[in-house]
Amino acid sequence: MLLVGVLVAVSGCGLSSGSPMVDDVRPGSIGQGRPLKGAHLTVTSKADTESLILGATMGIAFQAAGADVLDRTGIQGSIGAREAVRSGDADAMYDYTGTAWITYQGNSEPIPDPHKQWQAVRDADLANGLTWLTPSRLDNTYALAVNRADARRYGTRTLSDVAALTRSRPGAVTLCVEGEFANRADGLRGMQKAYGMKVPASDITQMDTGIIYTETAKGSCTYGEVYTTDGRIRAMGLEVMADDRKFFPDYNAAPEINSRTLKEWPAIADVLDPVTAKLDNAVAQTLNAKVDVDGEDPHQVALDWMKAQGFVR
Repeated sequence: MLLVGVLVAVSGCGLSSGSPMVDDVRPGSIGQGRPLKGAHLTVTSKADTESLILGATMGIAFQAAGADVLDRTGIQGSIGAREAVRSGDADAMYDYTGTAWITYQGNSEPIPDPHKQWQAVRDADLANGLTWLTPSRLDNTYALAVNRADARRYGTRTLSDVAALTRSRPGAVTLCVEGEFANRADGLRGMQKAYGMKVPASDITQMDTGIIYTETAKGSCTYGEVYTTDGRIRAMGLEVMADDRKFFPDYNAAPEINSRTLKEWPAIADVLDPVTAKLDNAVAQTLNAKVDVDGEDPHQVALDWMKAQGFVR
């Protein structure tokens, strides 16, 4: 995922708190033989909807396989959650290959092939005491979206079209973006440079994520920064502009495990691989919408999906 916060001390990440996961689950297609019986595992995540859901699926899978699980999901920012896993204050989380490659590991250019990018992230992070398991097809990357009326009015389908519109009709393109996106090299600044997109600062408004979707749907800003797996895209009738120059990195979700934990409990990989293999953008949009549109609890959404897939009973 793309959300990255400031680096904070672990003591400020909320890791002194947490509660046991107590879902009444048994092995379904995963966890047969309860290979994690005796393990005490702490699961963490970032605080956005998708990360909360993914953190819950991970914890539920571990419980079905016999582990006692402490829930410390919901840390603000990517770096705090990752640091918890790296330091051993937590054992595992779902993280995103693009965030690791660009933000954690300091690379400026994405690797266009998503599998090769995952391999590069995995290889680099072994030195940090972290092991990345097999990635999912879920690719939660950045995009710009527009409501259907404005899509018809301006005829844009790609980011190149939006860039051309900034030149042909100055003032037609107004942007709603998050503060973080506005300042990241793989966000607004880099996108404008890659596409030759010239939007004056006076036409760019920074706001919280949820407000961007509603303001874009209303047409208060012509284009809004969105995440490609967000359920509000479909629910609010927004159209996503294609990244035709492939500027944005792939952000494939994958389990990030403390290497010492994985060495002690290698069955973690067998437990999580089938779950990860089921995750794609359509699944993510559906699950995210249940929380962000329908108001359901992220943990319950994860539990219902795990049961529906037959992973747990």
